[in-house]
Amino acid sequence: MNLGPADASPAVETRLVVADAKSIGDAANILRAGGLVAFPTETVYGLGADATSGRAVAKIYAAKARPQFNPLISHVPDLASAKREGDFDAKAHALAEAFWPGPLTLVVPVASGCSVSDLARAGLASVALRVPSHPVALELLRAFGKPVAAPSANRSGRVSPTHAAHVMGDLDGRVDMILDGGPTEVGLESTIVACLPDGVRLLRPGGISRARIEELLGEPLLSITREGVVTAPGMLASHYAPNAAMRLEATAIRPGEAVLDFGGRFADVQAASFDLSPRGDLAEAAANLFAFLRALDATGAEVIAVAPLPHEGLGEAINDRLTRAAAPR
Repeated sequence: MNLGPADASPAVETRLVVADAKSIGDAANILRAGGLVAFPTETVYGLGADATSGRAVAKIYAAKARPQFNPLISHVPDLASAKREGDFDAKAHALAEAFWPGPLTLVVPVASGCSVSDLARAGLASVALRVPSHPVALELLRAFGKPVAAPSANRSGRVSPTHAAHVMGDLDGRVDMILDGGPTEVGLESTIVACLPDGVRLLRPGGISRARIEELLGEPLLSITREGVVTAPGMLASHYAPNAAMRLEATAIRPGEAVLDFGGRFADVQAASFDLSPRGDLAEAAANLFAFLRALDATGAEVIAVAPLPHEGLGEAINDRLTRAAAPR
């Protein structure tokens, strides 16, 4: 294993273990000791540390080589725990009641007794909170008893992990334990909605569609207004990036390109190819997105041509990830 000459974090012995009662208890002890644990959620695998400890959170940034102005999502086991960390107005409370546990992150003002460290919040007066629905994640959060800061368990800017093996490939030697809970169900990060004094805004599309949120609220979500200001996780322009260049909305395949297909559009093309969903199912496409990007990147192709995908529903989130993956870097 070679962490690279620029690496600032010393190598550790990474344990990859099947998630069960004993290993989850061991993982909670690692978190208490200030260590790092990767664990499954219903969206992607998260890289967890004690959110209340700036020293522990710093290990996340070091392991991921993550920009320190990009705040982290803190995971908690229930709404009551979340309310100890953030101030929930009526709209935030309604969203939490409707979609938690689940793939929705709420950015709310910090509560007076908020224990989430300044480093995890990137110095902001708000905190990003989520209650995941994966049973392993919930059992770990209950066993630990404090918020767990957990961005996706991969190197910053790289494709997000949907299998424990993906985490090992990116973070072997950088994380103390990986809890293997099998492949993730949603395969796409959480939707992030800010419920702040200036309104309710969609900061990042994800596993809960804009339409479902707007239907619940009875009003449209506002858009991000402050260009260049990172107020929540997942807002960097170049993100979720493979090594290969990405060519989006491809209608034909050029020589030497690998293919990320959708709906069988390029089924007859003689090239390295993965179809996100041969039947055109956006949920299936979301679940396959990151694993297929990794697989195509492993072919060594310099360019990945991406078939057009619908932009409604989960398609909005998928296209958001693809656009970030294709951004100049």
